Amino acid sequence: MAITHSIPKGEVIFKEGNFADCAFIIEKGRVEISETGEDGTRKVIGILKENDIFGEMGLIDQMPRSATATALEDCVISVLTRESFENLSKHNPDALMPLLKVLSIRLRETLQQLKSGYKFPGKDRRNSNLV
Repeated sequence: MAITHSIPKGEVIFKEGNFADCAFIIEKGRVEISETGEDGTRKVIGILKENDIFGEMGLIDQMPRSATATALEDCVISVLTRESFENLSKHNPDALMPLLKVLSIRLRETLQQLKSGYKFPGKDRRNSNLV
């Protein structure tokens, strides 16, 4: 079962490089996803809204966060823990389809950016986690 939290506008939900073991679903509000470029500047890579999921890679691979998530307005988010994810995968695998669709869409977008010559700031993303 997911745990719900209220996040005030401007609060950082997680920072790039932090340990990752859960995903988040936006119930209300908007969240900015950003990363730090090689020159130290912050680059916005996405704005997410209600019903969007983020942080899902950390839920699956438990690698450090590849971006920072910040509440753009007062938000209500549900936290999907690793334990909940594993329980779903064992007892209700169909419930994971929305997460798999998100991963597929983000992978396709990243591959399209690579094909068009986009250079990801800070690291060679072809061999690392994407979001």
